[in-house]
Amino acid sequence: MGFLSDGQVRAYTAFEELPSLSDLEKFFFLDAFDRDVIAKSRQDSHRLGVAVQIGTVRYKGLFLEDPLAVPWPVVDYLAEQLGIGDPSQVKRYGERLGTAYEHAWMIRDAYGYHDFDDRESWEGRVLAKRFLTFLHGRAWTHAEGPTALFDRSVAWLRRHRVLLPGVTVLERLVAGPVPVGAGACRQGAGAADEDARQVRGGQQGAAAGASARAEEDGDAAGGDPVAGG
Repeated sequence: MGFLSDGQVRAYTAFEELPSLSDLEKFFFLDAFDRDVIAKSRQDSHRLGVAVQIGTVRYKGLFLEDPLAVPWPVVDYLAEQLGIGDPSQVKRYGERLGTAYEHAWMIRDAYGYHDFDDRESWEGRVLAKRFLTFLHGRAWTHAEGPTALFDRSVAWLRRHRVLLPGVTVLERLVAGPVPVGAGACRQGAGAADEDARQVRGGQQGAAAGASARAEEDGDAAGGDPVAGG
């Protein structure tokens, strides 16, 4: 059974709220490289559509099924940067079936995005190994819940330009094979080890005391004393 709420599942693949100003500036600001990619399209509707997809994949970590399902202030912010006076032109972006899909592939190639399950390319295999190393290491060294680990995983994938998989795929990975909260278990195991060491120390002290008393009493039946392990 998944640990994410219905709202969290929806937010994984959709804009559930308006990005903050800092997020707009971080994910939707268009630099020189972005503008070069966008300039490959001539129509304003296409230029704005490509800009929306570039910002969306940076912000969400994936391409939306409906690329225009974004808050309108996002469109306004991008249109202003591109000098497009009528942002509503973007509504024509989906008139030709396949345009948004072709542009998504262009963006993937231009920015070096990889599918989560890419095992054919060397880069894809390296990223997959690095992600699992991150996921397992985080689980063992941090006492945090599954939702926090899930969010950390999403952030890692976005940062390394790996397109997010289906939400249930990532949920299952976060839940295993390394148990979520392994860090807490490790802390508990450490405490148990300390308790065991204290017990063994007490046993050794008791054994040493008994041995000394046996020698003083001249216990002929004793033999060599056995140290506690």
